[in-house]
Amino acid sequence: MKPARPFDDGLRGTIEANASLADFIWFRTGGPAEWLVRPADVADLSAFLGRLDPSVPVLPVGVGSNLIVRDGGVPGIVVRLPKSFAKVSVEPGNRIRAGGAAMGITLASAARDAGIAGLEFMRGIPGTVGGAVRMNAGAYGRDASDILIETTLVLRDGSIETWPAAKLGYSYRHSMLPEGAVVVEALFAGTPGDPAAIGAEMDRIAAEREASQPLRSRTGGSTFKNPDGHKAWALVDAAGCRGLRNGDAQVSEKHTNFLLNLGSASSAEIEALGEEVRRRVAEKSGILLEWEIQRVGNPA
Repeated sequence: MKPARPFDDGLRGTIEANASLADFIWFRTGGPAEWLVRPADVADLSAFLGRLDPSVPVLPVGVGSNLIVRDGGVPGIVVRLPKSFAKVSVEPGNRIRAGGAAMGITLASAARDAGIAGLEFMRGIPGTVGGAVRMNAGAYGRDASDILIETTLVLRDGSIETWPAAKLGYSYRHSMLPEGAVVVEALFAGTPGDPAAIGAEMDRIAAEREASQPLRSRTGGSTFKNPDGHKAWALVDAAGCRGLRNGDAQVSEKHTNFLLNLGSASSAEIEALGEEVRRRVAEKSGILLEWEIQRVGNPA
């Protein structure tokens, strides 16, 4: 049965009731979105959110590479930006403008082709620009906050604002982006560089990821944040959790800061496994790991 619409019509994009999120979330698990919205453009998204009852929750989702969607699904509106939001363009001053739906590898490749250095690490970010801006994604010693100049947002009330990076209040894997705000565009800056050298560094990053991470598995990226002075994977390993299972959910044997869905795991099993890892690490080391993966929605 379709849920009652908490909004009026007028969206030029698409809207789907009880829409599967497991079709594209990396873990391939979890319940549906009550409503999945794909706006046609920024103006369409702005008008839609402006008409939406303020009490209805809004959750932007990219490719779901660092996300557990709980088995009961996500209430309210899930916004997923379509390919029209994935454009990337080079601007003067070693700057690159990217839509919120652009992938990290697309951004890094555009920078390489333009001879702009400093964005190579985005080759190792498996999500979208919007997700990277929101969570201050990082890899190989650099974070999104190191290269971001400003971002354009559609706020929950439908207003469109451009925020300088300083306004986002960045810290490790965290920003002060308001709840329900959608990153529709971001402007990044690098430095002049040699395309061949940039490409070689991107190739090195790709090879290192392939060698050390379970990229061809149903996973969710880095599970826990690195505590100050420690590596999460080493703490998990020291607590004896390598290969630990809960049903079809498993701690990766290749990289212990990754959880895997071996086939038919539920989101509840994956999350419970993560909590058991946190318990064992705390018992062994006295350090309580913080989740890096975002967990959303309702339990079954």
